[in-house]
Amino acid sequence: MQTTATPTHCPYCALQCGMNLTPAPDGTVEVSERTDFPVNRGALCGKGRTAPAVLASNVRLTSPLVREGGTLVPASWDEALDRIAEGLRRTRAEYGPDGVGVFGGGGLTNEKAYTLGKFARVVLGTSQIDYNGRFCMSSAAAAGIKAFGLDRGLPFPLEDIPKTGCVILVGSNLAETMPPSLRFLTELKENGGTLIVIDPRRTKTAEQADLHLAPRPGTDLALALGLLHLVIAEGRVDEEYVRERTAGWEDARAAAMAHWPEYVERITGVSVPELRETVRLFCAPESAMVLTARGPEQQSKGTDTVGAWINLCLATGRAGRPLSGYGCLTGQGNGQGGREHGQKADQLPGYRKLDDPAARRHVAEVWGVDPDSLPGPGRSAYELLDALGTDIRSLLLMASNPVVSAPRAAHIEERIKSLDFLAVCDVVLSETAALADVVLPVTQWAEETGTTTNLEGRVLLRRQAITPPDGVRSDLEVLHELAARLGVEKGFPTDPEEIFEELRRASAGGPADYSGITYRRLVEENGVFWPCPAVEPEGLAVSQDGAGGPGAQGSTPGRPASTADTSASTGDTAEPAHPGTPRLFLDRFATPDGRARFVPVSHRAIAEEPDDEYPVLLTTGRVVAQYQSGAQTRRVAELNAAAPGPFVELHPRLAARLGAAEGDPVAVVSRRGRAVAPARITNAIRPDTVFMPFHWPGEGRANSLTNPALDPTSRMPEFKACAVRLEAVRP
Repeated sequence: MQTTATPTHCPYCALQCGMNLTPAPDGTVEVSERTDFPVNRGALCGKGRTAPAVLASNVRLTSPLVREGGTLVPASWDEALDRIAEGLRRTRAEYGPDGVGVFGGGGLTNEKAYTLGKFARVVLGTSQIDYNGRFCMSSAAAAGIKAFGLDRGLPFPLEDIPKTGCVILVGSNLAETMPPSLRFLTELKENGGTLIVIDPRRTKTAEQADLHLAPRPGTDLALALGLLHLVIAEGRVDEEYVRERTAGWEDARAAAMAHWPEYVERITGVSVPELRETVRLFCAPESAMVLTARGPEQQSKGTDTVGAWINLCLATGRAGRPLSGYGCLTGQGNGQGGREHGQKADQLPGYRKLDDPAARRHVAEVWGVDPDSLPGPGRSAYELLDALGTDIRSLLLMASNPVVSAPRAAHIEERIKSLDFLAVCDVVLSETAALADVVLPVTQWAEETGTTTNLEGRVLLRRQAITPPDGVRSDLEVLHELAARLGVEKGFPTDPEEIFEELRRASAGGPADYSGITYRRLVEENGVFWPCPAVEPEGLAVSQDGAGGPGAQGSTPGRPASTADTSASTGDTAEPAHPGTPRLFLDRFATPDGRARFVPVSHRAIAEEPDDEYPVLLTTGRVVAQYQSGAQTRRVAELNAAAPGPFVELHPRLAARLGAAEGDPVAVVSRRGRAVAPARITNAIRPDTVFMPFHWPGEGRANSLTNPALDPTSRMPEFKACAVRLEAVRP
């Protein structure tokens, strides 16, 4: 048995913290610090420290399960795979390729995400594929593409944050969602920088702020517009920057001027003096950043909301300059890479658009298929789930638990139950897997090798540290076996490095170009930032900070090469490799003319405002000891002791009107459902708002209440604001 430490990365959030794993004689796995990885420098949160607990055979699935007489019973792999192949084949024959849906997850490695997208389009021929990352940062992605021509969560490394002069953190509670990253904000303040936190709740992160603004949920768009109005009115616009590096300013300026401070105060509840102080703090230093997370993004106007914050950065010259810029804090472990390489309904590998003929030709050539055989764009995540049992009759689902995580979750649960056939690949028997016709037990992070892309755009190599138990196979083996049973014998290897080599070719020349990255480089360099094209020596141009590539300072990347052309990337020759791109946009933006685009936006209400029947706003989020739908973390004793169940956070005035004391059960009711959880009474939340974490199923399922109203561009549901009423629950 291996007893040496394997350097790898945490399976949870998008920090992808470095850690060492060592098998112990008793069969457990020990986690130790890995101080060489710059994102966490050895620090780990409770979820990371306890991650090996889910590897235990008494916690996870170790045998395929098939449904017999309404009950899931153990079965052989051949029987389970045969059933899945037959279920998918039968649906395709009766309803056509789009009768089959595929739903992925932001926890899948790049190799798995790539292969799943290829499987859907080549083997199944279906357009109906999306993933739960749509619920993460799709609004920020859409806004970033509109403004900058390229979407990468952070256009700079995390290490730049402590060196800037001011950070506005919008709708993020890093202290609980990504605890090791809080040190970057602590160091910012130690260096004399200023932290402004915008959140309806006084979270643990907000407690660290120099200034905390608590707007009404769903009004972040108006707040950003009000700040831009003041920037203009107070003469703080960087006119030279706007003239030389942007386009569309006049229309955006006119839209912002319609949002005067007193009007914004009435909408948001943030006072005019607070607005003015925010502008003063943001504009005073030479450099500044705006970082958004799910708060402003998970709205039916999330794309416009993020666009307004980007406009603020552009007007003040705070984008595409050292130690300045707009960034999105990605949530899921591989939420960034998962959408770059083919899980999203409208995208092909390399962040290519599925409706772009040139992109289709390039990827089809790599895959060895006719471009015309590739289906067009399909439904977004919620729309796909909503169509289950009607237009979509069978579903293959990997690494997601929509019964807990989807908005209007009771409705989605019913849609899943109405399917003719459901197959789920997962580590544990999640609430969604429990409804399946076939469940396949698959390998976890520590039992397999593969790449992920963290929130900085840093591509990383997770390395296998232990052998998976008997009866467990990788998702790559599953897709290989299913492809063969459905008549495609080639093109679906099981070796992750072989798949990554193909991914490099498929991504070459695309916005998310990985063609210059190899497994060897990832080990030797502790990760590589994309874009990183494979280049010939004479084509290599490096910026002053060592960052080349599209949108980087001084970048003139050379011809993308095939795998055979990229030996320079492996270190086997003296030819230089492209260094990767830690910092984007320092010389030009990734638009045709190199200029960033202002996008004019105006405030509009959330999809469902409070009224006499539902007078209170609900917002949702996470707690430090649980992760996403909780399918894995709820199986860890230490984490459950810290966060044993759901709760309703409400202000004392609201609790008094309801007659509720601390710990009393409270029912939260929306037009979509009802949830009951103990009251947690605190002054840290607005009197017109209640908060629920969304990690739990059953009676306390927060997503029974949430509104699936979709952003028209990103198709992001409005998780962060909906109208509810509260009811006391009497014995």
